[in-house]
Amino acid sequence: QVQLVESGGGLVQPGGSLRLSCASSVNIFELNSMGWYRQAPGKQRDLVAKITVGGTTSYADSVKGRFTISRDPAKKMVYLQMNELKPEDTAVYHCNGKSLRYDYWGQGTQVTVSS
Repeated sequence: QVQLVESGGGLVQPGGSLRLSCASSVNIFELNSMGWYRQAPGKQRDLVAKITVGGTTSYADSVKGRFTISRDPAKKMVYLQMNELKPEDTAVYHCNGKSLRYDYWGQGTQVTVSS
């Protein structure tokens, strides 16, 4: 069973930065990809950024150039650096890991962008 635990959310002013962290209970190379999703109140959960086992990254159009996904396999960690935050980035951010058969989710961390 894969467990994912997020941290690093909080309240930040527009234009500010946050770094989210996701700790995995297994070697992250055992998963085909890892990513970050977000869900705002009343909306569906959408992909924000993803990194494959080969290191290929992809981003939602709304965060390109502002967010960066990275990983530290030795620490079994995946990160999401978020810069130039906007109020519309406010959401619960969930870490995701995908194997061939399963999707694994963390409990989520709240990010609120407000002045």
